[in-house]
Amino acid sequence: MSTETTNEKTIVLDQDGHLANREDWTEELAQDLADHEGVGELTDRHWDVINYIRDEYEKKGDAPSIRKLTKESGVSTKELYKLFPKGPAKKAAKVAGLPKPKGCI
Repeated sequence: MSTETTNEKTIVLDQDGHLANREDWTEELAQDLADHEGVGELTDRHWDVINYIRDEYEKKGDAPSIRKLTKESGVSTKELYKLFPKGPAKKAAKVAGLPKPKGCI
């Protein structure tokens, strides 16, 4: 585990760099996490993915895999890689304040 300070708030991260406590997540923190991951400014399309992932996690207890994400979120694989480069399911989950999806390496 590690800690990181963003906007004068200290957050705890797990061994994969995801939030250790989901309750720490805010939309402002999501932007900080996106900046840290090289995602850039969060657009409405980013938020579509983030909100879908958070909703799925609440329903099923795990963030969806990239395959499920592209089939059910309305975001194509190509667009998902543009929004969250180099590991979209993992990065999207990280920005959404969720643990690494079980299907991710």
